[in-house]
Amino acid sequence: MDGLKRRLNDSVQFKLSIALSLAILLVAIVAGVFSFMSAFDEANELQDDILREVALLVDRQRLSPDSPDANSHGNSDEESRVVVQRLGVDSPLPAGVGIGGRLPLPVTLADGLHTLNAGDETYRVLVKTTAVGERIAVAQEAGLRDEIALNGALRTVMPFLVLVPVLLLVVADLIRKMFRPIATLSREVDRRAEQDLHPLEDSHLPVEVRPLAVAINRLLARVGHAMDTQRRFVADAAHELRSPLTALSLQAERLADAEMSEPARQRLSVLRQGIERGRKLLDQLLALARAQSVSDQPDSPLSVRGVYRRVLEEFMPLAEARQIDIGVEGGLDAQVSVSELDMLAIVRNLVDNAIRYTPEGGRVDLSVVSSGGRAVLRIRDSGPGIPPAERKRVFDPFYRTLGCEQTGSGLGLSIVKTIADRTGIEVCLDSSDMAGQCGLCVSLVMPLEKAVLIDRGG
Repeated sequence: MDGLKRRLNDSVQFKLSIALSLAILLVAIVAGVFSFMSAFDEANELQDDILREVALLVDRQRLSPDSPDANSHGNSDEESRVVVQRLGVDSPLPAGVGIGGRLPLPVTLADGLHTLNAGDETYRVLVKTTAVGERIAVAQEAGLRDEIALNGALRTVMPFLVLVPVLLLVVADLIRKMFRPIATLSREVDRRAEQDLHPLEDSHLPVEVRPLAVAINRLLARVGHAMDTQRRFVADAAHELRSPLTALSLQAERLADAEMSEPARQRLSVLRQGIERGRKLLDQLLALARAQSVSDQPDSPLSVRGVYRRVLEEFMPLAEARQIDIGVEGGLDAQVSVSELDMLAIVRNLVDNAIRYTPEGGRVDLSVVSSGGRAVLRIRDSGPGIPPAERKRVFDPFYRTLGCEQTGSGLGLSIVKTIADRTGIEVCLDSSDMAGQCGLCVSLVMPLEKAVLIDRGG
């Protein structure tokens, strides 16, 4: 009972279905009862007319009620049996009416219709005075009359009994179809990515639902404006901070040329590292602001191996300094319909993280593989990897894994995830060495409509 009340309070569709069903049932019951009573009365009136017609026939044809032609009480058809007899004449046979006897009717009955008890049965009797002055009685058993009337009335009500359940099902289906635009609108909003703030199409919606879609569009516009303002603030703040940090970096370089004690030089080294880290953080903040903005669609497909080569050229000095073996594996390539700036930002951040977290003498491999007909970009390293419990949180801005000794801002994977979500790329993290549960393998699963695999040989 509590569940039904909760559904009634929570669901307009369910409440409307219940209300309409109850209204239909109430109207159907009232109409059925009225039709039943009307049909029952009509059937009785029709049988009264039959008694009048029989009496009129006997009168016009001058038939004797005692003759076999006029008295049909011996008819084998019980439903059509009509008794015709002359009032005031006693039957010579003490037999019942069913086998040829007469009805014990009072002689004093007035002309017209009467309902009388005769023996163990109830009869409907019409008394009529003929043209020659005889008084005749035309009778029919009331039980048979009621049975005939009841059958006719039930046949009249039968369409209600059959069609009302069908009508309830039709109404429920119509209500479900009328509420379908709301469900479709809900699914469309629910499938939206967090950066997808374009207005909802409301031309196909009913008039009653359209104000809701208009209100959602206004909300999306306000959210988009707020996000643009936030991104502009981050970008402007990063630009404004670049100049003083650059000035500090230059002053620190000049200060390094001056004569100073060893403790002062050590402190200067720490200061220069902090300045460099601040500049790195500003670059990452600017990259995150760009990643959150909507990029233009590429004019032509982009080669993934070409992106790999450009990123390797940029990071090769850092990899050589750390004695890390880095390169591209396999002969597969993919042509992707993604902005070049977006692809460079994704691969650059992943390779930067892989080199920084891989110990000296380690290995970083870049490759393109096929999985289920889709192109998958993989960056694998032999570093410590990321524990499974933290693989979802590493995409949060400024989050860094526990025990991490590398300097960084914690924005690299957040930038990767932001661009991937905006472009429809799926990012998966796993261990590169499944047996030892170490190393990190980042897989970028490209959508079918955005990537074409190409085999360029080994």
